[in-house]
Amino acid sequence: MSDTLLPPPRPGRPAIAALGVLALALGALQSVVEPALPLLQRELGLGPSEGALVANTLLVTGAVLTPVAGKLGDRYGGKRVLLQLMAVVAAGGLLAGLAPGLPLLLLGQVLQGAMVGVLPLSFILVRTHLPAGRTQAAIGVVVALFTGGGMIGMLGAGLIADHLSWHWMFVLPTLVVVAATVLVARLMPSDAPVRHDERIDWPGVVLLSATLLAFMLGLVLLTGGGLPPLAVCALPALVALLAVAWVRVERRAVAPMVDLRMLARPAMWQACLLTLLVTVTLGMVTLLLPQLLAVPGDGYGFGAGTTDIGLYLLPGAIAGAMSDAVGGIAARRFGARAVVAVAALATAAAMFGLAAQHGAAWQLALAKTLTAFAAGLATTALLADTATAVDPGDTGIATSLLVVTRVIGVVVGAQIAGALLAAGTDAGTGLPAEAAFTTGFAVTGVTAALGLLLVRATRRARGVGAQGTAESAHTPGSAPPAGPAQATAPHTPEPAHTPEPAHTAKKGTRS
Repeated sequence: MSDTLLPPPRPGRPAIAALGVLALALGALQSVVEPALPLLQRELGLGPSEGALVANTLLVTGAVLTPVAGKLGDRYGGKRVLLQLMAVVAAGGLLAGLAPGLPLLLLGQVLQGAMVGVLPLSFILVRTHLPAGRTQAAIGVVVALFTGGGMIGMLGAGLIADHLSWHWMFVLPTLVVVAATVLVARLMPSDAPVRHDERIDWPGVVLLSATLLAFMLGLVLLTGGGLPPLAVCALPALVALLAVAWVRVERRAVAPMVDLRMLARPAMWQACLLTLLVTVTLGMVTLLLPQLLAVPGDGYGFGAGTTDIGLYLLPGAIAGAMSDAVGGIAARRFGARAVVAVAALATAAAMFGLAAQHGAAWQLALAKTLTAFAAGLATTALLADTATAVDPGDTGIATSLLVVTRVIGVVVGAQIAGALLAAGTDAGTGLPAEAAFTTGFAVTGVTAALGLLLVRATRRARGVGAQGTAESAHTPGSAPPAGPAQATAPHTPEPAHTPEPAHTAKKGTRS
């Protein structure tokens, strides 16, 4: 009798375009600091440690806030939370643009970190308002636009800073964010929350946020070096203690922040594990290639400046944006696991080839293009597959966990690559030896090749665990409220990916 409530209002093309422009503008705002960091250090008199703090603040706060945004989107509706989040981002962008010094600039970056939470909220809107056949492709387009915006921001930040000032590289994207948010508010239909009767598990929110904050800050501090041995040991212990406390709270909560049963389903934990491996590889490539291009050309390097490095890496940025756009389509057609296997094979081949031969700049540019395309294809396929495999009420929190996993993987990969270069640095010149780069490329290739083994291993685990997963969907409290069988029908994934959502198992038992 609820059939008349089934079809959600369909957004028109202007609403979809407004959401796309918003993703594009947020990607641009997020990326302007990286190319302009040397300029900011000169203008504000910042040292290397303060510059690193400016560069990492948005990343840290984004990782902490994204799961909270996803959960609030599940609870209150994606559009409602998105609009409130955009108010925070706009305030942060304007504050950074008007900042006379480091304190206000850092505060602006903290507020801008909320933009990372827009991705899971966008996925909620996409899944709510679009048919199942178009959901995965639309998720890929949203990610591609965010990536494309990052490319625009990196290319445009220098031009804006040179011809206007560094303040305007924050202000101009923020104005576009504000305009796009107004259009989204007017044109995008509201989405009714799937789990509107659940209370927010605030102890779980606080503990998960504290765990992520301690982990991300620990990575940043350990990278900077200079910590006493006691602090080096205390940071991992603190992260482990917070994680254990969070798990205990979630197990006892009536409406947990993250349903651990959902996290234990093969479709979810395997996606997190594969995403982590793919992005660790991406993080290693992201650090190694610019460093090699910048090594003076009188030895094995190329002596490339900032502009030249950007041009060498530009094809990779374009390839990454393109792969994000087709990742969702590839997941729907071939399955996410097949996409990850192909991406892992391509990345491993590129990096082993680079370890053997890296004497020409075009070889580095080609490797960057191949690895960026492969990583974007794999991570977006996993994201799109997971978004349609979980219950609609878990879309926000599930995809936000994958987004955070992507951030963590890139950071960890960069730390591994940095440690390899540091271990091979010549004390006299202060530059890494060529062997350090060769080792880094080889380790990256091995890491990518592990993806093939992981795909095979998780396929077996998925087959063994499928029956248990279906049974766990019937445990008390795991089933959706009365009536969602019809409400979730439009979002049933196509058979190509064989997901195991709880509502699919439920339909089987009813028949």
